[in-house]
Amino acid sequence: MNKSTREIEVYLFTDGGCSGNPGPGGWGFILRHLASGKEIEKSGGIAQTTNNQMELEAVIQGLATLKRPCGVELFTDSVYVGKGMTEWMPKWKSNGWKRKEGKKLVPIKNEEFWKRLDAQLSRHHVKYTRVAGHSGHEENDRVDGLAVAAYQKYL
Repeated sequence: MNKSTREIEVYLFTDGGCSGNPGPGGWGFILRHLASGKEIEKSGGIAQTTNNQMELEAVIQGLATLKRPCGVELFTDSVYVGKGMTEWMPKWKSNGWKRKEGKKLVPIKNEEFWKRLDAQLSRHHVKYTRVAGHSGHEENDRVDGLAVAAYQKYL
């Protein structure tokens, strides 16, 4: 099957957050296989990080959990992740992972995270869908809870 027309097989719900920014942070994801309904939930935390890094880590970890290339619909409340994947990353890559600031190129923030995400995106066909955070979206609320619980141990 052509990668660009791959059918969605898996839903990936992600969230990341911090207590303070920077501060203790956590990420969480739910992977749902559509045909079977089987779900996997995972989360993790780190003592000192940023909100954007945890948003990225949630997506990276979720995609890395998949054992084979898949069609994935990603649901996240992170505009940073969504715009990065769909708008900014192609430009950054063509500029050697740099962004334009005025007339010069400067390093992008969180480069190591973006490169890890890029490696996962090259394995899968991912469709980005933005969800509003803290709006009663069941899975988004669940992954938010996973992320918060993951950083609580560092408070």
